[in-house]
Parts: sequence; C-alpha cells; structure tokens
Amino acid sequence: VEVGRRLARLARRAQVLVVTHLPQVAAFADRHYVVHKSDDGTVTTSGVHALDSPGRVRELSRMLAGLEDSATAAAHAAELLALAAQDRGEC
Repeated sequence: VEVGRRLARLARRAQVLVVTHLPQVAAFADRHYVVHKSDDGTVTTSGVHALDSPGRVRELSRMLAGLEDSATAAAHAAELLALAAQDRGEC
C-alpha cells in the first residue's frame, strides 16, 4: 500500500505511468487500464481498455484472488479503493 501512496503523491506533480500486477499499487491509480491478449491459434491480438468503477473492483478482485466472483476478494478490493480515495481526500 505504501508504494501506491508514494506513486500517488508523485503523480500530483508529474505524469506517472505504472504497469503493475500488484492490486495494492493499482488501487491508488487515478485511471485503471487492462491489457488483454487473445490467440485463436493463428493470430494473436492484444488491446487495452479503460475500466469504470465496477470494472476496477472486478479487476482488483481478480488480481487479489484470481477470481472475479469472490465476495471476499471484492470486499478487499473495495476496501483498497476506499483507502486510496481517503488518501486523495475524496471521502
């Protein structure tokens, strides 16, 4: 969580782009994007899309537990997002 806090503080003064697999860091982002990849056996494609608030909870849940439908992971994801919002003074 402290790494996320420090990056968020740095982002107040400069543009910061972070690629992470750590939900504790991702929760502190102002914007959250997901990179996806698909392969049909012949062609591999990749893309990036922005997440809305419910999408952030789902993605952080997946990052935490490997599952999108885990109630425990969703609660923890929501708690991380609330902590980040509190640090930004949004609550």
